[in-house]
Amino acid sequence: MVEAVIFDIGNVLIEWQPERHYDSIMPRVAREAMFAEVDLHAMNDVIDRGGPFRETVAACAARYPRWRDAILRWHDDWLHMAAPEIPQSVRLLRALRARGVPVFALTNFGVETFALAQEHYPFLREFDRAFVSGHLRIAKPDPAIYERVEAETGLTGARILFTDDRADNIATAHIRGWKTHRFEGPEGWAARLVAEGLLAAQDAD
Repeated sequence: MVEAVIFDIGNVLIEWQPERHYDSIMPRVAREAMFAEVDLHAMNDVIDRGGPFRETVAACAARYPRWRDAILRWHDDWLHMAAPEIPQSVRLLRALRARGVPVFALTNFGVETFALAQEHYPFLREFDRAFVSGHLRIAKPDPAIYERVEAETGLTGARILFTDDRADNIATAHIRGWKTHRFEGPEGWAARLVAEGLLAAQDAD
């Protein structure tokens, strides 16, 4: 029986589409060239593991002078990349809490970027507990971060239902025996919560 629900955040509760934002501020062909030359997602992984936000972006920008100004926008425009919220997912989070279901976050986020997101999206303060990679200095899909969740919640295996948009993050949870749902949209997630008996159909609309 599921005793707690765990949400990923990026592309589950808020959209995370850096390429889309860059396409809005520079020609797509230039954006594609920059992303091909500069591994900006690897840079972001450093931030998600606790690296300092501004300094990590600035160091990357300094290594690629051709793209310096555009790379710096990763810091300055961050809230434009982490947007918008996914309203039905937020409603599902709140419906679970209203039913008394413990709800946690397990997310790859930097220390400073998570603080920014919480300020901009107050619902990110509504979890019973948020397990944030930047604070823990471990990121999904490393099994160690899942172990931390189990150790600190006292929950294991099928007592947990976890949703994430990335297959590799879901796979690690599945290996640990967690119930999992690959997030491809809030409608499917709502249906899963109803199927598990965690929400009534009217609560999931």
